[in-house]
Amino acid sequence: MVFCLKSQWILYFLAYVFIILRVKQIEVDQCDRRIIDLLREDARRTFSDIAEHVNLSAPAVKRRVDRLEAAGVIIGYTARVNHALLGQPLEAFVELRFAGNAKVDEIAGVADGLPEVETLYTTAGDPDALGFIRVRDVNDLKRVIDLLRQRGAVTGTKTLVVLGASATSRG
Repeated sequence: MVFCLKSQWILYFLAYVFIILRVKQIEVDQCDRRIIDLLREDARRTFSDIAEHVNLSAPAVKRRVDRLEAAGVIIGYTARVNHALLGQPLEAFVELRFAGNAKVDEIAGVADGLPEVETLYTTAGDPDALGFIRVRDVNDLKRVIDLLRQRGAVTGTKTLVVLGASATSRG
């Protein structure tokens, strides 16, 4: 048992070091952070609108946004959608547990072909993965959970239905 705990912490440490070494950090000041916040609120803002909020010229804002995009800080723009109006009002998280010999790539691919699973995160520890699901109703949720349980080396699930989200949620 002690060996397992030590091994687990060594793996966590190595993963942390790998992430630190692989991620290029760029200089991001308070003005850049404010620009990012404004774009997260509304990705369709004009450079002149942003410029008014950060006390810069529109060309200066454009240069900053271009630099943040080139550095990979801003990786894209998206639309926020009312999923209830699209027939998917029910949201849930599902914790997935796998057999001990399951490979991470197998875990990551368990939701392939299931469009109701919007995002699947592999995690270190328990659970092995966490999925975010959008569906029509409880029966549809049961169907998706059953499909997930039949895939790969899934040994168990735990489902958490979303009751609400804070105003700071994105997406």
